[in-house]
Amino acid sequence: MTTTHEGETADDRISSAPTASQGYFALVWRRFKRSIPGMFGLTLVGLLLVIAIFAEFVAPMDPNEPTASFAPPDHLSFFTKDGFTLWPVAYSITEGTDLDPVTFQPLMGPDMAHPRSIVLFAKGAEFHLWGLIPMNRHLIGVSDGSPLHLLGTDKLGRDILSRGVFGSRLTLMISLVSITLITIIGTLLGITSGYIGGRFDMWFQRFVEVILAFPQLPLYLALATLIPPTAPSYLFISFVILVIVGLGWAQLSREVRSKTMALARVDYVRAAVAVGASDGRIITRHILPNVLSHVIVAVTLGIPTIILLESFLGFLGFAVKPPLISWGLMLQDAQTFSVIGSYPWILSPVGFVLLAVFSFNALGDGLRDAVDPY
Repeated sequence: MTTTHEGETADDRISSAPTASQGYFALVWRRFKRSIPGMFGLTLVGLLLVIAIFAEFVAPMDPNEPTASFAPPDHLSFFTKDGFTLWPVAYSITEGTDLDPVTFQPLMGPDMAHPRSIVLFAKGAEFHLWGLIPMNRHLIGVSDGSPLHLLGTDKLGRDILSRGVFGSRLTLMISLVSITLITIIGTLLGITSGYIGGRFDMWFQRFVEVILAFPQLPLYLALATLIPPTAPSYLFISFVILVIVGLGWAQLSREVRSKTMALARVDYVRAAVAVGASDGRIITRHILPNVLSHVIVAVTLGIPTIILLESFLGFLGFAVKPPLISWGLMLQDAQTFSVIGSYPWILSPVGFVLLAVFSFNALGDGLRDAVDPY
């Protein structure tokens, strides 16, 4: 027996090593933590969800409070007339005395004579957090209580940043509810079709092919016009979710079916059949856990598609209606080149969409690498 210089035998050191095996999700998490884009995407997704949950607190202003129409974004600076400051100050953009030599319009510039200190947990418009807790503190604001427009205002004078924060709640809600229903329906039907096989699988796949053959965009627009403009807002949201789910489950069902057909031929599934295990037990204990990794990745990669679709439908006016707020609905103000050329900050909601799509795509790529056994 070998003895170390500390008097501990090699057998003792081997026996003291951790022997508990890690589960599947623990192994996936260990590999996922090594993915820098995946962790970055997970952080951004978590930040988006926190912003959506605490939208009333995060938004610096009331999203429906009108101020100046098409007001440009406030100028942030670390310099005042007294010198450098450690905390940024905001300057309102006002018209100067000089004229543009081409258009002869007054030139806009920051009002350097009146700096406004930016503070955290500033007093502002009163609200009820989640409709329950009365509050008047916002995450960010200015010390004098004046309006703070970090991204400017729209044609009605409403703060774009505040509306973008509130819009994240509705856009993410539609995306998460839709992808949840798509996942449940697509997974169950895909496993059922692939496991049963035979004539049922043949006819069901013909039905899936019919769903996949539909030109989705014209169908979305045609179905959206069936709702009268005077219908309540919740009916519009329910109809949008119903249309997205009705056309989105087929692709996931086809993918899960192919996975199920491959897993149904492996040895441990055949052994379970040989010992008399029921179909429900085989599906839930042997096939579903092995399909779950693919489903998780499909979910994270499917959410950006739904976000883009909802934003596009909202831009065309076929998704949600005022007074509800979504990123696509905010983009309706940017439908003309003249508005974009004169007020380019009206395109700020595009940044919200890009951030959300990038976050979920990065998360999905990291998960795809983590769950890949090869």
